[in-house]
Amino acid sequence: MTETTHMQTPPPGAGAKPRSPEYRVAVDSLRGLRQDLFHDAFAYRPLARRSTSGRFLRRLPARPREYAAWAPHALIILAALITLLLSSASVDTGGLAPLMVPLTVLPVLMTMTRPVGAFWLSMAATPITGMFGSGWGQWPWQAGSFACHLTVLTVVAIRTRPRTAGWMWALTALYALVADTGTGPNDMYGTNSGPMLVLSAMILLCVTVWHVRRHAEQEVTAQLTVTAHERSRRTLLEERTTIARELHDVVAHHMSVVAIQAEAAPYRVDNPPPELEKAFATIRENAVAALTELRRVLGVVRAEDYEAPDAPQPTLADLDGLLANVREAGLTVDKAVTGAVRELPQGVELSAYRIVQEALSNSLRHAPGATARVEIGYVLGGLGLRIVNGPPPNPSLIKPSPGAGHGITGMRERVSMLNGEMTAGGTDDGGYEVTVFLPVTLPDEDDA
Repeated sequence: MTETTHMQTPPPGAGAKPRSPEYRVAVDSLRGLRQDLFHDAFAYRPLARRSTSGRFLRRLPARPREYAAWAPHALIILAALITLLLSSASVDTGGLAPLMVPLTVLPVLMTMTRPVGAFWLSMAATPITGMFGSGWGQWPWQAGSFACHLTVLTVVAIRTRPRTAGWMWALTALYALVADTGTGPNDMYGTNSGPMLVLSAMILLCVTVWHVRRHAEQEVTAQLTVTAHERSRRTLLEERTTIARELHDVVAHHMSVVAIQAEAAPYRVDNPPPELEKAFATIRENAVAALTELRRVLGVVRAEDYEAPDAPQPTLADLDGLLANVREAGLTVDKAVTGAVRELPQGVELSAYRIVQEALSNSLRHAPGATARVEIGYVLGGLGLRIVNGPPPNPSLIKPSPGAGHGITGMRERVSMLNGEMTAGGTDDGGYEVTVFLPVTLPDEDDA
């Protein structure tokens, strides 16, 4: 008998010991150091001009305001000149010493284009310039390099974020510790690391406070913008609610009265003719339908989260009912359909129905007794509509309309919403014609 033992290999990381919080903090810190001071350290980041839309700068004349936009660049150049003077006074005049003076000026100027690279150049130039000083009384920073490094720390801290400023100060302190415990002459002449670290800490603290305050102001500004937007939105909703309430109080009341009177009118006349009863029934049905549509529209106006009722919207399939209703109102209307009848998108169907409805309503209002014709054409690229009515047989029967004439405008808005085309105008015989084309995307084009 042979005994076989199966060994299972644990997945990678399964047997690893969980890392302590201190370890994770150290790893995150090193990752932040690499991201802030090593990743793209010499990337080109030009210093932007100062905004002239401030409280004081915008009051200046045009030419001084244009010069004020370059104020940050001018201050850095001035600091570079001061550093140059201090370096010239603190280095030896013989040998290669004059060549070391630019090492204290270049980092300052470099902060305008490559801020993080300027910090590393300043750190590298500090021990070199220290060896060429006029005396060993200033260690590890000579006068020029002292001013150079403080300027670089300040400008880079302003142009970056507070975490970067903290890393720069930590590396400066590490360099000071190494320089003071190394082979420098600090035992004989003393060291100026203390003043450097104290001054730089105070400057970086002020810059950090400035960053925090600026960030807080931006947050407050953003919050105020959101609050103003919400206030405007609430005001708009209140206005829409007021309009809806007024429409309901005015229009719905009168439509309800019309419906009730139309229902009660046949009972007030002895033996009314069937035509009269049918006419009053049609009036009541139209009034009730108008009330239903009005309540639905007012619901949309009242609230943004209004949900439309489950009742289906009218389509071209319901057009026969609309034409029958119009015929009962006294308008002689014919319908002609060309092309292969097919189901169209809901928006096209609804818009086409409403356009025909509005055009026939205008015919009833402005051409009583005239004849009308509705032509519907199903073509390859969409739907064509043509609603035309003849001249009114008796123009004296036309009564001035109290409306504001928004019917044609509403039709144009529906057509424009669907990227269609529309023409409306009088005909040669004195009638009126509305022509509409509503484009419909073919299924093959959607699949492509």
